[in-house]
Amino acid sequence: MRTAVPGLLCWLLLAPLLAQAAEEDPWLMLEKAGQAARKLNYKGIFAYQSGRDVSNLQITHVNYPQGEFARVVSLDGAPREVLRHGNEAVIYSPQNEKVMIEKRRVQSSFPALLPGLADALKASYQARVTGHERVGGRDGVVIQLIPHDHYRYAYRFSVDREFGLLLKSLMFNEKNEVVEQVAFSQLSLMPMTSMDWFHPNIERGKDYVMQSPEPTAQIQTDSEAWHVNQLPPGFVKVDQATLSMPGKVLPVRQLIYSDGISSVSLFIEIMDKGVQPKSGHLLQGPTNIYANTVEGYQVVVVGEVPEIVVRQIGDSVSLKK
Repeated sequence: MRTAVPGLLCWLLLAPLLAQAAEEDPWLMLEKAGQAARKLNYKGIFAYQSGRDVSNLQITHVNYPQGEFARVVSLDGAPREVLRHGNEAVIYSPQNEKVMIEKRRVQSSFPALLPGLADALKASYQARVTGHERVGGRDGVVIQLIPHDHYRYAYRFSVDREFGLLLKSLMFNEKNEVVEQVAFSQLSLMPMTSMDWFHPNIERGKDYVMQSPEPTAQIQTDSEAWHVNQLPPGFVKVDQATLSMPGKVLPVRQLIYSDGISSVSLFIEIMDKGVQPKSGHLLQGPTNIYANTVEGYQVVVVGEVPEIVVRQIGDSVSLKK
């Protein structure tokens, strides 16, 4: 005699299989990692390595109803702290007998490296689960992000199995060499706390001085007048800014392009009379830099992307008349 299995029992039998299937979907895990970095409250120490340079930093991150707050403290070299609220950051760094304060807009930074995953990102990369590893005392799932073409680098991420937070990130160049890595060595989640921790704690007793931009004239051409005629596939313009640079009379325009995870900055400035224009390619660690001149403007393209990307952008910049 055959007996029907109750619905609850079916669910109990299927639940572990469904959970396993969800864990094996790398795109879902990467999506969760992007959300966890912004929504969770955590504190930890992570190491950042680019080439032979290694730096250790401490991060405290809290998500309040008023938004995200984070404090990042450099543990090596000269004291330096960054206090961030959303995308606005204030940097505190000592210079001689003073502590200089500088305001900046910031892009995604560890562990918030993974944005909302657009279809364009999925079209540019293949994602797959390749194993498990422990990072900073936490169990992680290893996910590889493999590019479909030669316009981007490959990545390997370790995502916390329990809370979904990104624990480790490695970037690989065209030769499959690790050119940049960042990973937690210590990490703990914490409950909602007061804002007592959200203040700089360096060089007490010194004067704090706001670093004000130098007086600048305005560039007559708006950033919207600049156009990249042949963007690499998958890259779109995501932001722009006007920057006041030390030692420069005129502001510098910055246009930012991204494929969803890799970003490229295009800097444009009027060339000073008598100044030798820069041209050519330079590689610094994982960063490719390409300089060119366009109708009396100095163009510099910078990004942790293959050389072909910065060259293609730099060679196809034009100014609409």
